[in-house]
Formats: sequence, structure tokens, C-alpha cells
Amino acid sequence: MSLVLLPAVDVADGQSVRLTQGVVDVDLEYGSPIETALAFQAAGAEWVHLVDLDAAFGRGSNGEVLADVVGTLDVKVQLAGGIRDDESLRRALATGCERVVLSTAALKDLAWSAQVVAVHGERIAIGLDVRIVDAADGTVAHRLVARGSTDDVGDLWETVAALDSAGCARYVLTDVSRDGMLGGPNLDLLRAVANVSAAPLVASGGVASLDDLVALAEFAAAGASLEGAIIGKALYEGRFTLEEALRVLSGVGSPP
Repeated sequence: MSLVLLPAVDVADGQSVRLTQGVVDVDLEYGSPIETALAFQAAGAEWVHLVDLDAAFGRGSNGEVLADVVGTLDVKVQLAGGIRDDESLRRALATGCERVVLSTAALKDLAWSAQVVAVHGERIAIGLDVRIVDAADGTVAHRLVARGSTDDVGDLWETVAALDSAGCARYVLTDVSRDGMLGGPNLDLLRAVANVSAAPLVASGGVASLDDLVALAEFAAAGASLEGAIIGKALYEGRFTLEEALRVLSGVGSPP
């Protein structure tokens, strides 16, 4: 399986911003979301990961801005942020985006998730934000947390089993301790989830270098269910360009 890159455009107060472990860095605004997304499209992106941070954190909405971005782009858009019920889901899907990512609300109400997945299928991905902690019995626990917080919303493995049974099409998997930290992706977590679920995975958080992307691409090429990686901070900080990333990945898994 080849690795698809999804450059991230996180939007707060109408502007492109960056996050560190779910917290907006108010000193880092990158201007118009449309300009940012169009730059990624021009660089060769096949997908853009577009997030309404204000909606995600319950402090407003950038719905019109995001709809304009989706309508302007010629590439596929994965839309996330603040999709909590049937009405917000309807608005998100009505933008014409290729798929939406459901997070906290979907994890808190698995019956609703199953209903949505049954109706919309491939247009739905479930975001799994994972906090890895030491359990009281000396084992390691994988707990799901609400987006941008430390609120516990369940056990990772029980939730994945339930969502798999409902036919969930894919998961966006984040180790929250690495989100925006440029410390590398958690390959062990990706491998563990891939071992229990056949649903495709999109990795999110931690990518800092081209070597990180090559490691993810080699993991995918080896037959794992990893299909994509969301990249954000590394691009905005100039660790590499999207053109460089796509060029490097084009050779992964190719015959020598």
C-alpha cells in the first residue's frame, strides 16, 4: 500500500494556525486558509486535511470559510472539527468534502457512530486520540481522550472492536503525546492497531522529517493497513517541503 500525504490546514478565527498537543499557538498564524490549501494543491497534494478548530473546541465556527476552501480546491478534502450530531454532520458533508472525521462525539456515542457509518460508509472516518498510560496493575493502558483535552472517553481496544463490528471504513490515529511535538510518529501504536483491525489507518501527529515519512511508507509498503499520514507542523516550520516529501516517497516500495 502506498502512503498518501494529507497536509493539514487548521483554522481558528478564520486564519490558518498551528497546534501543539491540541493547543493553538496564538503567535503562529499562517494567513488565509484558502491560500494555504491552494499552495499545498499546487505542490502536488492529492488530499488536504482541513480542521475547524473553533468548532472542535466549542467556541464558534469557521463553517463558511471551510466550505469556501472545499469549493475552491480541485483535490480531495478530509474535513474535521466540531461534528457532534446529525445537523453538524449534514453541514460538513454538504460542503462536498470527500470525507469527514468524527471524534469525541462518535466515541462517546458508539450507537450514533454505527448509524452514521451504516448510512455514509466511506465518507466517514473515526478519529482515535490515544493517551498511553501506566495502569494500576503495572500494565500499559491505551485510553481514548476527547480532542484537545485529557477527558477519558474509553478504552482503545474495546472501542475499535465495537467500531469494526459496525463496519467503520477507516481510523485517523493520533498518539496525543506526540501531536505537534515533532518527535516522530508512534509506529508501535500504528502496528498494534493494524494487528487488531483491518480498517485502513491514517497516521496523525509527530512527523518531523523525511526519514519519518519513509518509515511510515515502508510500513505501508510491507502490507500494513496504513494508507495515509497527516503532516502539519514540519511543513510549516520548513523541516521539508511537500514537494520534497512526495519526491522521496515516490521511490519507496519501487523495484530497485
